[in-house]
Amino acid sequence: MSDINTLRRVLRDSRTIAVVGLSADALRPSHEVAKYMQQRGYRIVPVNPKYGEILGETCYPDLQSIPFPVDLVDVFRKPQDCAPIARDAAAIGARALWLQLGVINEEAQRIAEAAGLTVVADRCVKIEHARLLGHSG
Repeated sequence: MSDINTLRRVLRDSRTIAVVGLSADALRPSHEVAKYMQQRGYRIVPVNPKYGEILGETCYPDLQSIPFPVDLVDVFRKPQDCAPIARDAAAIGARALWLQLGVINEEAQRIAEAAGLTVVADRCVKIEHARLLGHSG
């Protein structure tokens, strides 16, 4: 679902965002988006087995390794990698799965929706936050 009310609700209700595929490279879109959200008060949880820390936060190798609740799983991975991520998002009790711009995987969407997660696909968290919440973050 990607209607405006759903997008606004997901952004307002999510305070802890696990970013799967977050890069430590400041020039990568995932880094720019995560930094933007972090600067607006969201807790960013990097998920990437290549790094120990990104944006001052401990980096986890996978969603299952995060030792605290996550509201939103934001995915910067290839579409074919998303079904297992959707299963893990459901397993850790996330409330929403957000597939970034260009990331569309119907199987992942079905898995997450069947588990009760709100799903947003082919949209950017940063763009939607700026458009819908602006300075009210």
